[in-house]
Amino acid sequence: MNTPYQILGGEGITQLCDAFYQTMEEAHQAAGIRRMHADDLAPVKVKLMEYLTDWMGGPPIYQQKYGTVCLTEPHAEYAIGPKETAQWLFCMDQALEKIGASDELKEMLKVPLERVANAVQNRDVSVGDSMDRDPNLIAIN
Repeated sequence: MNTPYQILGGEGITQLCDAFYQTMEEAHQAAGIRRMHADDLAPVKVKLMEYLTDWMGGPPIYQQKYGTVCLTEPHAEYAIGPKETAQWLFCMDQALEKIGASDELKEMLKVPLERVANAVQNRDVSVGDSMDRDPNLIAIN
């Protein structure tokens, strides 16, 4: 069986990242995670491409550049709950559709992508889901 990198190649992973961030930019369903990003998505797009290249079985460019593949530390400052995790997975699903990924590849990536998204999640609830998460809300009993 081929690795996702062997199926997509470097160009396919670049197209996937472009489609991922295009979805994040355009889809109202991803507004929450879009707000977590800078106006210019180009640098983070490159970083995702480097990470996915390694993660999908390609050359270890992310590890060579950053020395580690820890995802939790760079995301720790962001409130990532279930809604944000779902939005990220939505963007990735849409990106796979946009690039015409095969059903085989989508199935191959489904559980591993869910694991990556869940590993980055650092809250049990999304901001706004619990009154104790927003200090600007007044509790009414």
